[in-house]
Amino acid sequence: MPEIAVVTGASRGAGKGIAIALGEAGATVYVTGRSQSAGDSPHGGTIAETAALVTEAGGKGIPVAVDHGDDDAVAALFARVAEEQGRLDILVNNAANFAGSPRPGGFWEKPLATADLITVGLRSHYVASYHAAPLLIANGRGLIVNTGHYGAVAYYQNPAYGAQKAGADKMAADMAKELRPHNVAAVSIWMGGLDTERSREYIASLPPEQRPTARRESPQFTGRVIAALYAGDVMHYSGRALIGAEIGARLGVTDVDGGAPLSLRYELGGPPELHPSLR
Repeated sequence: MPEIAVVTGASRGAGKGIAIALGEAGATVYVTGRSQSAGDSPHGGTIAETAALVTEAGGKGIPVAVDHGDDDAVAALFARVAEEQGRLDILVNNAANFAGSPRPGGFWEKPLATADLITVGLRSHYVASYHAAPLLIANGRGLIVNTGHYGAVAYYQNPAYGAQKAGADKMAADMAKELRPHNVAAVSIWMGGLDTERSREYIASLPPEQRPTARRESPQFTGRVIAALYAGDVMHYSGRALIGAEIGARLGVTDVDGGAPLSLRYELGGPPELHPSLR
């Protein structure tokens, strides 16, 4: 039976790629976000466009406009999933508020709205998980994924970003403890440098000599890792912060170009390496 998934913040970027990859695996994916027309974001992308690409990939995409700062709207989303599907298999928490592109200066010199990342990005993960958990438990098997990053342990962009990513890791670990008796897993998956609309625009804005040339992960790679995790013994990894490149290599997952993303553990740090018994 095809999986039922919710991917938050999927108008563009990581969420869009994850949703498409789950579609490749045959899933029905509820694609959430605020962007309903191309002009809603300077980076383009809409929930309808992503949903269409999910369907084109082999799944079924269902766009749902949701402001993840609105608790009532989030509750209505999961009530709709329950009514239309009667179950939920996978929740991917990816929605986040980013206040502009990275720029120099201390946190006190940047817009205070930068802290919104802790609201829509950490609190919103909690709220979505709160409403998803009863559906996952009733299903008898489920998975919650928080999209993570090396910013949980290394400086990246600003303190709000680091706090959000570190908090998402801890939240997944603690949720996993409470969900384990119900056969529901929770993990955080760290993504590397992504080839997204936002990152391409930022790189293009840099002087040619400052533009990074290293290969970047496609956003679909993390979705492929999630599909492979769920298809296997997902409880084996529950409660862990996992580097996508590392767990992808263990599970035989490749990127859209057939390559294998590299772990940045030894450049930026990482979560504890998996004990041999968990490999």
